[in-house]
Order: sequence, then C-alpha cells, then structure tokens
Amino acid sequence: MSTSLFNKYQARWKSTGSLLCVGLDSDITQLPDCVRAEANPIWEFNRRIIDSSAASACAYKPNLAFYLNDGLRGLEALQKTVEYIPAEIPVILDCKVGDIGNTMEQYAVAFFDHLKVDAITLNPLMGTDVMQPILQREGAFAFALALTSNLSAQDFFLDGGMDEKVSQWIDGFPPDRLGAVVGATQSKDLKRMRRLLPGRIFLIPGIGAQGGDLDSVLRSAAESSDQPNILINSSRGIIFREKTPQFAQAAGEAAKELNQLIVV
Repeated sequence: MSTSLFNKYQARWKSTGSLLCVGLDSDITQLPDCVRAEANPIWEFNRRIIDSSAASACAYKPNLAFYLNDGLRGLEALQKTVEYIPAEIPVILDCKVGDIGNTMEQYAVAFFDHLKVDAITLNPLMGTDVMQPILQREGAFAFALALTSNLSAQDFFLDGGMDEKVSQWIDGFPPDRLGAVVGATQSKDLKRMRRLLPGRIFLIPGIGAQGGDLDSVLRSAAESSDQPNILINSSRGIIFREKTPQFAQAAGEAAKELNQLIVV
C-alpha cells in the first residue's frame, strides 16, 4: 500500500515541526560557477542543496521547466534528485499540467509511475477529466491551481471569479487526494480561500523573492496549530542565497531561518 503525500506531510510535520517546502528551481543559467564544470551541474547543485536543507524541509518541489531547459541531462538530474530526496520527505513536481483523457494518463504514468513523485501541480481548466488518472493511482496527490502568486492572476483568478469556481471544483474531490496552490502575494484573499476549502493542504508559493508576507499568510491560511494544512514554499530565496563555493551552506542556513519563522 503506497503512502500518499497527505499522510507523508502529516507525519513529516509532526516529527519535525517543519512546514517549509524548498523549491528546487535549479536554473542552469544561475548555478554557481563551482558546479558548472560538473558532468551534470543541476544534479550536483541539487545534491548539495538537499544535503544542507533536508533537516529543515517538510517537502521539496522541483519545477519541471528548469530541468527540461537542460535537455536529457536535465531530466537525468530530475530523476536523480527525486531518488536522492529522503523517502520520508514528500516530493511535489511543479508541472502545472491539465489535459483530457489519454493525454493526462500519459502525464500520470510519467510522473507517478516512472519518476515516482508524491504529488504534482495541476491546472484544472479542462475539468474533471484531469483528475481521473490521479484518482486511479493509489496514493497519488495533486495541488490544483486555485489562486496563483503572479500579478496577472487577476485576469482570471480574481476579477474573473475563477478562484471561487476552482474552489468548488476542488471541493468535489477527497482532501487526501487534492490540495490547492494559493499564492502568498494574494494575502487579502487567503482567508476567503481557507473558508472555501477547509481541511485542504495549501501549497503557498510567493514567500521570499516574490515578496509575499509570511505573517499575513500564517494568520490567513493556517487552520490551527495542531493541523495547519499549509506548505510554505521558497525557491530562489533559499537555493540562490549565495553563488559562492559555500552556496549549499548558505542555502541550509536560509532554509533553517525561514523554517523557524513559520510558527502557527
């Protein structure tokens, strides 16, 4: 019987007190000079980042785009990264896929059956079809885009009322199979989203480089001190804190510092 992200998240939170998701947005063009000569620079960079930050991490979130950018070598780096992350720490692949029928099935096979991540991010625009291949896999989990952190999210998610429609869509699936991506920069709407989606894990990007306010997020999105149901993601603010040969140590310190600030 496979263990779902929902259960791994609860166990990790209870054992470590961490609600930090470390985003592995490992941009090949931004890597420190000291790893650029390696046979697989992204993999070497990630390995050191994981070694230094694992004690502070509740989850890791590699973003697929940054691995595709380095071609086959990047995909190898992604596979090695997922395999290297300690088994007790959930891995979320940030891919934002969402398609119908057999196309979505191919994504599910690739990400859950072959790559063996615990969860993916998902675009719900094409309707309930996008969830069916996930529900057919024991323990598979997804985070649906509900209220994103980018400025132009207002085009659809806010002014367009899409956030409430997506909330209703999410509500049709079990909480242990589907959570929500809710951006930290949309702090004025976080309370409303939590009210619409009780009991769901919120994956919250936008803290750090994007300027989201952590205190506001904690007040608005965390459900309780016993069951917070949030994952605070930081990517660039952790992994690229420094680009010196001590980049991994700096990343570990950044992860530890942010984790200590996430108090519910």
